[in-house]
Amino acid sequence: MDRELMNMHVGKTIRVDRGGPESRIGKLLAVFEDFFVLLTEKDGVVYYKTNHVRSITESSKDAMKLGLKIPEKLDYKTAHNFHELLDSIRFQWVKINRDGGPESLEGVLSDSNKHYASLIVNEEVVRFSLKHIRNISYGLMVDKSGKDDDGKSNSSSSRSSSYSHNSDNNDNDNNDKDYNDKDYNDEDND
Repeated sequence: MDRELMNMHVGKTIRVDRGGPESRIGKLLAVFEDFFVLLTEKDGVVYYKTNHVRSITESSKDAMKLGLKIPEKLDYKTAHNFHELLDSIRFQWVKINRDGGPESLEGVLSDSNKHYASLIVNEEVVRFSLKHIRNISYGLMVDKSGKDDDGKSNSSSSRSSSYSHNSDNNDNDNNDKDYNDKDYNDEDND
């Protein structure tokens, strides 16, 4: 995506890509050399690399609504380019490629350079080629305007459920059968 085109949409609600797992609706907060910042209802602040974005859509009738209140002074990371952004969020809990597919990773960003980013995922260090990172986010979430029955914000409960879901996906395949057999046996004994 062209930086000049993206700058015309700053402050507006847009859809990134037309569909699919990487498509998101959010408010465009800022545009930098090779990435832009999007505030989404589901994922909070997401940093998209512009070379991976196929299209952006702006509603001509303001039909795309963001279901959250945006704080007046929303604090998010800024950097000249994507590499500097990664340097600024080192040692933060991040999620790379939010689509949930096999190239989606969640862990602590331990290092980065011009070629790759290193994530600590469970007991492994995963080096992820920078050219294959489509987007990244880290711990920032904006509270939704609604609260659940316990008075907690909906966004914090969704973050914890996504964490437990990902930890289930990272179990060692050799151990899955053993754990599943034990779980079924425990259920039979209840």
